[in-house]
Amino acid sequence: MMNSLFLLFQPLRSCSRIISALLLLLAITGLVSAAEPAQLSRVITPLITAHPGKSGAYVLEKGEEALRARAWLTDHAASSIDVQYFIWSTDNIGILASEALLRAAERGVRVRVLVDDLLIDAPPDSMLALALHPNIDIRIYNPRLNVGTSKLKKIGNVVTGLRTINQRMHDKTALFDGQAGITGGRNMAGEYFDYNHSYNFRDRDMLVLGPVVAEMEASFGRFWESPQAVPVEKLLAKEMKRMTPERAGTVYAGLHAYAAKEENFAPEVRQALEDLAGKFDRLAREIVWDDVRFLCDLPGKNSARRRFDGGGRTTAALAEELKKAKKSVTIQSPYLVMPKGALEIFRDLVKRGVEVRIVTNSLASTDNLQAFSGYHKQRRAILKSGVQVFEFKPDPAIRRELIERYPKLEKHAPIFAIHAKSMVIDGETLFVGTFNFDPRSANLNTEVGVLIRNAGLAGQVERNIVRDMSPENSWSAADNADRFAPPEKRRKLKLWKALPLEPFL
Repeated sequence: MMNSLFLLFQPLRSCSRIISALLLLLAITGLVSAAEPAQLSRVITPLITAHPGKSGAYVLEKGEEALRARAWLTDHAASSIDVQYFIWSTDNIGILASEALLRAAERGVRVRVLVDDLLIDAPPDSMLALALHPNIDIRIYNPRLNVGTSKLKKIGNVVTGLRTINQRMHDKTALFDGQAGITGGRNMAGEYFDYNHSYNFRDRDMLVLGPVVAEMEASFGRFWESPQAVPVEKLLAKEMKRMTPERAGTVYAGLHAYAAKEENFAPEVRQALEDLAGKFDRLAREIVWDDVRFLCDLPGKNSARRRFDGGGRTTAALAEELKKAKKSVTIQSPYLVMPKGALEIFRDLVKRGVEVRIVTNSLASTDNLQAFSGYHKQRRAILKSGVQVFEFKPDPAIRRELIERYPKLEKHAPIFAIHAKSMVIDGETLFVGTFNFDPRSANLNTEVGVLIRNAGLAGQVERNIVRDMSPENSWSAADNADRFAPPEKRRKLKLWKALPLEPFL
């Protein structure tokens, strides 16, 4: 969730089939036992070998399936795990993810964790204890506001470097043994995997295998080695001197004990990971093999120093793809604030007969009033350009299908808002990643995503986006759906609209 940025003037089914098929293959070939997890490479290498030069791609639409995919890959990695996130919370999901990485490190896997400084809320002792492990390294990106920063220094950083403190690492990637990767909209927190009791996100990730993972690893390496990525033990040097092996051992024991409790790690989730039901041929049918391109920005985004523009490699690549559209453009983005030049591109597309449809959050569903205020100012111009805009309801019918635990939550169903960032062009080009259609993603935050030209996969995602636009899930932006939002939200919107926040949105 992005609201914190504006304190600084800114703001079990599909994946079970894959996991079960992988586990079944392991069981059939005798590579899995109750005592020791099988090496990931023994499962994935044959798949990659069978499709030379191509990368495998599978869309993770549901929160729980995306979580299980990460858990299974973490438990079966044998050599390396590299993870990169904008947000890592200390809620149930964040703690269980930390414990899973610790278990991987304890069996000899090299683990590297890179997290943006802005919204990380892990206790110093936990980070330092994990960093003390010989197989774990933790670095913080652009640490000027949070980790190891005093209040006085924080104020100084805001006053002297407003652009610098607003340049965040918005990348989200998880890489396993250099052969499998996940990227997309999800951060490491409960609301991205349908485990928040008041507010959850309709999000989307892509699981990829094969050559494209090397491109993702190269991007991770550039960030890891950049001056902006600082080891946590350097940022917390005083605290690190007090972190003894005994204290670290206490932290490790606490993480393991937390994960062992049924109320924290439900038996049905464990069972889903251990389930051997299914057939291997499902995996071959579900994964699409094709040329997959990884779009990514460089650390620091661009060379601009004082202004809040500058663009980036991902921005330029997506703009070029948009300009090529001949028939249709279908976009899903939680925030819709047109960066400089974007509205002109869309106007030109509409004039050329291209149908442009965008679904974003409504005032009632959005988690980011500041960003919505920028969209609200532009909404009339966007609609006038001929772009069709739909605003996601806070209680869409689709949540009953996407949230697997919905029957348990129905009496007090949480708000369900868009966080997916996807684009389909002409029904054959698909982008899934971290890029929001706003100035912040275009100019300030580093962004990543996968681009694939495959009509089958693009059609699958487009059908899902169009379904999210349907009347049971969204309102037409032309119908003034603001009236359905709580009065307090409408009042706050007026206040945010009065501020010149556009470059930061």
